[in-house]
Amino acid sequence: MNIAVFASGRGSNFQAILSAIHHGQLPAAVRLVVSNKSTAGALEIARAHQIPAFHRAPSQYQSADAYVADLTSLLEEHGVDFIALAGYLKQLPAALVSRFRNRIVNIHPALLPAFGGMGMYGVHVHEAVLAAGVKVSGATVHLVDEEYDRGPILLQRTVEVLPDDTPETLAARVLKIEHVIYPEALAAFAEGRVRIEGRKAWIQPHR
Repeated sequence: MNIAVFASGRGSNFQAILSAIHHGQLPAAVRLVVSNKSTAGALEIARAHQIPAFHRAPSQYQSADAYVADLTSLLEEHGVDFIALAGYLKQLPAALVSRFRNRIVNIHPALLPAFGGMGMYGVHVHEAVLAAGVKVSGATVHLVDEEYDRGPILLQRTVEVLPDDTPETLAARVLKIEHVIYPEALAAFAEGRVRIEGRKAWIQPHR
């Protein structure tokens, strides 16, 4: 499986993907990294590993069609057949989602469908979780469709919300499980163990 990683931040989930590949836990290769931010740490990680790294933002283009055409060309040029969003803070164009239908996944730092949607990213998610007073949070890997955080859920894992948690302490614990379940979900795709029927998706166990 040839993966393109789209990331906007420091790239810790991207690093977890690379680590899983290195240790033989994920039979895949990262062919390129794309970020909407030129200063993203994910781009530096990619360059350190000799992985092609590109800054591509909609504002660089005269039209949405030109933006989609360039992204599509990049993905085709590098033989990409799967997209992993790893802290990517832009909504993918609908034309790209359609082209890679059921081959795009995202990692979200909460238990969807709760605490998802527009504006629910990073520390804002954990602030909302604590404000709601829930006792359990976690992380979700889901398929990407044309709406924020609404695609079929593939894998979730929970963490306890502690009485003295801050958004930062909760984020740190959730991030640890993100780094576990994201490579697991990608490996399931690479091994052909993901089944998708309409709005439902699940991972079949190893035979």
